[in-house]
Amino acid sequence: MAGIGGGDEARSGAVTTRFNDRVRVTRPWRQELRPYVHCYDGYRVAAATSYRVRLVPRGRAVVVINLGEPFAQVFRLSEADPGVRVVGSLVAGLEDGPRVCDHPGGQEAIRLELTPLGAYRLFGVPMRELTNTVTELRDVLGPEADELVERMSATPDWARRFDLLDAALLTRLDGGPDPSPEVAHAWRLLTRSAGTIPVARIATEVGWSHGHLVRRFTQQVGLTPKMSARVLRFHRSVELLSREGTDLGDLAATCGFYDQAHLNREFRALAGVTPLGMAAARRVEGAHEL
Repeated sequence: MAGIGGGDEARSGAVTTRFNDRVRVTRPWRQELRPYVHCYDGYRVAAATSYRVRLVPRGRAVVVINLGEPFAQVFRLSEADPGVRVVGSLVAGLEDGPRVCDHPGGQEAIRLELTPLGAYRLFGVPMRELTNTVTELRDVLGPEADELVERMSATPDWARRFDLLDAALLTRLDGGPDPSPEVAHAWRLLTRSAGTIPVARIATEVGWSHGHLVRRFTQQVGLTPKMSARVLRFHRSVELLSREGTDLGDLAATCGFYDQAHLNREFRALAGVTPLGMAAARRVEGAHEL
């Protein structure tokens, strides 16, 4: 398993943090990537101990480039019989419910979070095809995905890995489809309001009928405007819930829920857990140990 570099990473702006048996490496991503990428980081878990985490909707697409042991299985919590499926490097589209990831331990990977329209441009496919799915990276990006993973695995230097990733992302983004300006504006309205703006007002602002907005938005984002609003409200509430002493009634009002009962129902639907259960969970690389 590759180690963590030192001097080269420091010179490149990469920052390494260690917590128990987990090592995480981050660096600011390039300016050209900022409209499309929320964040990326590398991490390594030295312990060969299996673990399970739960992913909850965040309004983002995710790419995991596995450089060590792959996931044992990744499945929707609602699936009655997920079976056992080894998943290597993967793409996860936007979700409207919780997903469980099992790993045998000894993980080493780079994880990216993409804006929906960044993912649309990067993947070059209608995002609705990836909604609520996990797909092998090569099935979306083609054979060059395997070549990229091999090159990244062959170097122990995380800064060089990030350089390879940046080059691959920029090449794909340069040749990808442009989201329509109306969908891009609709997504900005939703994110800036954290999902509290009515869909009818969005349709009026972009100059489209409700039906046309839903069709075009779902094609390029992956979720309908209404479901996207639910996910964004939920995501904001999860972020605020991490603050010590948060009152659930105040949280519900702040995030646009009718009342605390509505907040509880949305947590059950989107995360499969209560707000208090979510607050008690430890966060691990964009997921929750529940």
